[in-house]
Amino acid sequence: MKILQTPVRFYPFTGGVENYVYYLSRELVKSGNQVKVVCANEPDIESKMTVEGIEVERLPYISKIANTNITTGLPGVLSNDDSDIIHTHIPTPWSADWSALYSSVKDNPLVVTYHNDIIGNGFASIIARVYNLLGLKFVLKNAARIIITQPNYLQSSSYLTKYKDKIEVIPNGVDVEKFQPKKASDNDDDNIIFFLSVLDEFHKYKGLDYLLEALKIIKNKIPEVKLIVGGKGVLLDYYQDMAASLGLKENVEFVGFIPDEEIADYYNQANVFVLPSVSSLQEGFGIVALESLACETPVVTTDIVGVAQDLKKVEAGIVTPPGDIKKLANAVTQILGDPEMQKEMGHRGRKLVVEKYTWKGVASSMEKVYKEILLKS
Repeated sequence: MKILQTPVRFYPFTGGVENYVYYLSRELVKSGNQVKVVCANEPDIESKMTVEGIEVERLPYISKIANTNITTGLPGVLSNDDSDIIHTHIPTPWSADWSALYSSVKDNPLVVTYHNDIIGNGFASIIARVYNLLGLKFVLKNAARIIITQPNYLQSSSYLTKYKDKIEVIPNGVDVEKFQPKKASDNDDDNIIFFLSVLDEFHKYKGLDYLLEALKIIKNKIPEVKLIVGGKGVLLDYYQDMAASLGLKENVEFVGFIPDEEIADYYNQANVFVLPSVSSLQEGFGIVALESLACETPVVTTDIVGVAQDLKKVEAGIVTPPGDIKKLANAVTQILGDPEMQKEMGHRGRKLVVEKYTWKGVASSMEKVYKEILLKS
């Protein structure tokens, strides 16, 4: 099959959707498909290249609106495309809208992965509401299949309910070769917590504010506790000031952007990874939780994260209610205080992702969806 992917950005840009498209496309190529990715040229690198067998065309963009690059060259590229399937992604409207339009005009089946709702703050929230009533409705109506990464999202997103008949659940995956356990034998008493996210307004739903508040409680029982915060963004100063105001300046290390090749090392040096997401509308899945589990590092997260129920079921971490600072602090303290629990949770977490969350398995399920659509078209 010839598959066209239209994310707003692509590797080496790092982010949940970008990683999703990269790993999925890589596995689809391995199984004999042709995959082309059309995206914005951010970061600014060579406009046309091949990445691990994936043909990539990066387009100039004139501006960004609500985390979406406006690529004026996209309509022209789509008009000349001869792919069998177009696979686009929400929550980035521009790429999805044009993909849906050309899918309907050229009668090419459209697959949409619905990662999370489109929302905004202030004036952006008004734009989001208008788009959801018009543009999003057009995209979803024209989709041959809508992919969601966790079943709970069908209940939490009001925009999906009328499309139940064409929704399929295919979870996110993790590269189990890249993310492997490499535990040091002497890290049982380090008491290191790891958190990873972009530090901007859009990603505040990841819950770093709540984690810092919880860390103040944790410090009362474990004075030497250390929180490592990975990621950069315009709110870095805000979070640094917050940590200082809570008396945590010596307990929090902001390490900035972590290169792709170093991320697994950070998961491995941590005793626990924390993803305290607070918005079910914005948290589509939480791939970082899978990456941590693959490295045999226990996870503390909230029940809106995609892997939360499986994590709870196999006891590879602890799941807490969103925004409950005391329960978050207690969960982290419990894991930090029990090295044997850390090891047992780590082994169970690795087993879980190997059995259920590999990208090879995800790509196989997606390939099946593509073939079913083409047989009916």
